[in-house]
Amino acid sequence: MSARASRPAGPAGGPLAGLKVIDLTAVLMGPYATQMLGDMGADVIKIEAPGGDVVRLIGPSRNEGMGPVFLNANRSKRSVELDLKNAEGRRVLLRLAEDADILVYNIRPQAMARLGLDYASLREVNPGLIYAGVFGYGQDGPYAAMPAYDDLIQGACTLAAMVGQSRGEAPGYVPLAMVDRITGMAAVNAVLAALHERQRSGQGQRIDVPMFETMVAFVLSDHLAGLSFDPPLDAGGYARLLSPARRPYRTRDGHLCALVYTDKQWRSFYRLLGREAELDADPRMASLATRSEHIDEIYAELERTLASRTTAQWLALFRAADIPATPVHDLQSIFDDPHLCETGFFGREVHPTEGPLRTLRHPSQWSRTQPESHRAAPRLGEHGEEVLREAGYAAEEIERLVRAGVLGGTHHEKGEHVGL
Repeated sequence: MSARASRPAGPAGGPLAGLKVIDLTAVLMGPYATQMLGDMGADVIKIEAPGGDVVRLIGPSRNEGMGPVFLNANRSKRSVELDLKNAEGRRVLLRLAEDADILVYNIRPQAMARLGLDYASLREVNPGLIYAGVFGYGQDGPYAAMPAYDDLIQGACTLAAMVGQSRGEAPGYVPLAMVDRITGMAAVNAVLAALHERQRSGQGQRIDVPMFETMVAFVLSDHLAGLSFDPPLDAGGYARLLSPARRPYRTRDGHLCALVYTDKQWRSFYRLLGREAELDADPRMASLATRSEHIDEIYAELERTLASRTTAQWLALFRAADIPATPVHDLQSIFDDPHLCETGFFGREVHPTEGPLRTLRHPSQWSRTQPESHRAAPRLGEHGEEVLREAGYAAEEIERLVRAGVLGGTHHEKGEHVGL
């Protein structure tokens, strides 16, 4: 076998430039995590099963397999279509992992073991590998082998019940794959911490990031409340967050989000209304604690008051008084938000196959090593031949893998491998 080529660089100066990530994830949770690593400069090699990541098919698209959910969770990556159920496909994966820094997967650990890609197998070929799994449940309990999706975990972690409670309705879901994204961010945090530890120890390690436990900790940090104490001081729940009146308020011509929260803000609000004497006379308004005890009544009164003027009038008044408020955007008006327009949050790119696309800027701002997208979301198997060449595979070996159906995304035509 030929010597390996040096690793391709991510964006110049990217904070994770020089790191190699094997991405064995699909749908959203894992791809969201690895996209963040890619935006930060890591070389992310996305291994897709034959036929590709199913999320390629979600939403409207110009070309089959390049839907918007896929495009927005898989930039800054290279795609290799590889049959890991084939023994040769497994050997290819192990070879790619020999000099990798991180491997992220989001199928159940039991499936990884059946593929011969459990941590023990990967550690044997690369003791320094950070092996991170994002899946449904911790592996030390009775749910270990159960499947999980965002909706299920929203219900299991008490979130769906509290959404219903706050609306006075049956349990409901948040209209966002928030469990996937929160767990994905937790995985990035864990991986980066493990990389730091590896600098001291020189050793890799296995990290499990389960959706259920991650979300229980996330939700109950707000809502454990009096259940934090033994014996409990109440039945749990953060009253303000659960108030049915905590919602965008109707104004004379639309809706407005406003949060009058601190003592200073409430005084400023009553001053705007010319009713400061009422504030001083109302025992409910004496402190954050007393307001919390009467939050439903207070929010209901706020709602009635805000209905008396237009959204623009209230925004002007609130901003002059330094009271937090914002309009309620929808999927059309968000693109005209003056702050996002001024900061250039929404950009444009021309994808090699999908044409003009709207892009979302990396939200954090860095003084030197700014993360950014450095690769358009890949076509299925677009980089298979390229990645295998870098791993030391000769042209005839790659051709054999293609002919055997182990490596997809390329076809043999007139003696050349051509990306589809």
